[in-house]
Amino acid sequence: MAEVDYTYDLQKMFIEFLITDPELYARCRNICDSDYFDAPLRESVAFLQDYADEHSAVPSVDILNAKSNKKFEKVTITKHEIDWFLGEFEQFCKHKALEKAIIESADLLETQEYGAVEGIIKTAVEIGLTKNLGTDYWDDPMSRLKLLRDHNGSASTGWKTIDDKLYGGFNRGELSIFAGGSGAGKSLFLQNLALNWVEAGFNVLYVSLELSEGLTSMRLDSMITGYSTREIFKNLDDVELKVKMAAKKKGQLQIVQLPNGCTINHIKVYIKEYVTQTGIEPQCVLIDYLDLMMPAQHKVPPSDLFIKDKFVSEELRNFAGEGNYLFATASQLNRGAVDEIEFDHSHIAGGISKIQTADNVIAIFSSRIMRERGRTQVQFMKTRSSAGVGQKVELEFNIDTLRISDLSEDMDETPQENLYDKLKLSSSMRDDTPKDQVPIDQTDRLKAMIKKIN
Repeated sequence: MAEVDYTYDLQKMFIEFLITDPELYARCRNICDSDYFDAPLRESVAFLQDYADEHSAVPSVDILNAKSNKKFEKVTITKHEIDWFLGEFEQFCKHKALEKAIIESADLLETQEYGAVEGIIKTAVEIGLTKNLGTDYWDDPMSRLKLLRDHNGSASTGWKTIDDKLYGGFNRGELSIFAGGSGAGKSLFLQNLALNWVEAGFNVLYVSLELSEGLTSMRLDSMITGYSTREIFKNLDDVELKVKMAAKKKGQLQIVQLPNGCTINHIKVYIKEYVTQTGIEPQCVLIDYLDLMMPAQHKVPPSDLFIKDKFVSEELRNFAGEGNYLFATASQLNRGAVDEIEFDHSHIAGGISKIQTADNVIAIFSSRIMRERGRTQVQFMKTRSSAGVGQKVELEFNIDTLRISDLSEDMDETPQENLYDKLKLSSSMRDDTPKDQVPIDQTDRLKAMIKKIN
């Protein structure tokens, strides 16, 4: 398409089209900006917009001329001319928005705020008239459901008991968060999930912002071979053989450690380079973990956790949607969750902003006693696509191989065992508190819980 010279006369004609046909103005309102026009016409466009917003109608030619001291005319418009106008005006707004964005980005480039620049440019490029009218619900239900199943449907997490609560698993393009306190097993859950998805044949990218690539890989070695991390180096030949044999029947698993404080742009750049060099497109991405990232498009102090995590969560969800990835990350629970056995939104570090953005939030509940019994528990704090909120699932945890799996059918789960775990975790006593000095409130709590069970 040849470059268009947006002269004063052409811009004046755009305004005349808009005031002649109120429906045409309504269709263009979301992309029209007075700043796009030459200086002599900006006041007229600004008045047109203010008048339309206040009165839900466009001003007459006489009113606009009186207010702007210009000589606009009402024109006769054919259907063909409407189509021409819509195409020309959309391109005009796109070009002017991009021109404005480039000028605004100059100062940001000097301070190396590349994420903010990308956001401004992206917003300008995406300007356009509404063309997607959505889904006609009554039209072709079969194709609609097949499209959802094949492209946006759920994929198993590898844990049937979790899949059941999520109506099949995680959906592509969603933001799923595993939340846990320090040492609860956030990284282990993500690593187990990575292995589950690899075993299902997906190509998985595991991004670590904390653990080294070597340590993450060694944990996966234990999960695949059945050797504990203490036994890995004593059985190197066997470990190598089992890992190589496993690789022949699984998807690709790539592990990379990126710097703490990186942004989603760093991850996008890495993926681009990885695909260019290997030709392998990741289908699943796991990031360990959200709290260690910074927003790309906004400059936020690291101390402002609520705003920082809000922007990071939104960028991660957009990233998952744009790439149609199966995606999961992790987040820290705050100190208020240490002595709790039931988690709620107030226990998420940084506040509720992450939960508002996420599609699934699954809290990890664990303790020394539970790990010794070979158990860990997850609690569903948010599930956008299912009714799993508030429900709990116990899983088997092998303390030697670090593998997390569904409980075997023959594993007995008695109320007494659950009660014991809850008391161990909810007790406010320190390890050095004498056993005969149990606080009265804990004794009362024990009596109440036993009475409830009976």
